[in-house]
Amino acid sequence: MDEEGPPGLLAAVREGDEDAVVRLLRAGASAETADEDGQTVLYLAAVADTPGIVRLLLAAGADPDRLSGGTDVPLCGAACGGHEQVVRALLAVGAAVDLEEEYGFRALTWAVRLGHAGVVVALLAAGADPDRPGPGGEPPLVAAARRGSPGCVRALLAAGAGAREEALAEARRWVAADVAAELRAGLEAAYGAGPGYRYRVRRFVAEKGAPTVEVTLARDGRVVAGDDRQLGHAAIVTELLGRARRNG
Repeated sequence: MDEEGPPGLLAAVREGDEDAVVRLLRAGASAETADEDGQTVLYLAAVADTPGIVRLLLAAGADPDRLSGGTDVPLCGAACGGHEQVVRALLAVGAAVDLEEEYGFRALTWAVRLGHAGVVVALLAAGADPDRPGPGGEPPLVAAARRGSPGCVRALLAAGAGAREEALAEARRWVAADVAAELRAGLEAAYGAGPGYRYRVRRFVAEKGAPTVEVTLARDGRVVAGDDRQLGHAAIVTELLGRARRNG
């Protein structure tokens, strides 16, 4: 429910109705409105990739660092979805770039793991630590090498990221791998998939020079889970070796 002010702000944000959000804020609706589960309107707008609404809420006093549901950071939600305009809007009002949410994830962790190079660039420009490990202790550059995103790797290298030998070894491992088969094996291990399950492999391009392979697991026509990886590992090996020669 709305914490204060006229009802309807939650619905307007969920529907992406910018005009209604303007009217409701002017009528006294709180920019800190949250639903019955504690999900804030700012977080909902951030994950829905509605930068206009995000800017309206921030201008009306929404706290960019308030945890949604007690666990989720708006900047992390935007970074996870690759919503660069929302990320930049949050950073412009001083969102804490390295704020951690539940389980120790921060915005850069999500952006690197999911290959959102534009978001990685924005976060690093705002001061994100290029060497701060993720929840499992993995350096960002190694995660970027595993992801197969040359754009993320280049952005991290430009920011001075370390663990370059480890990243090179990781990229080389994936150059030699059957990526679709590896992703399928991971899904099978995680979900115990057996008879009745079906797999679908799809390839598409989200980053130039690094096509993505996606494997989804379905049962009875319903997608149960999925995983994807970019295929820029050879380019990453070349980039890392070139840097090593120039610095050697």
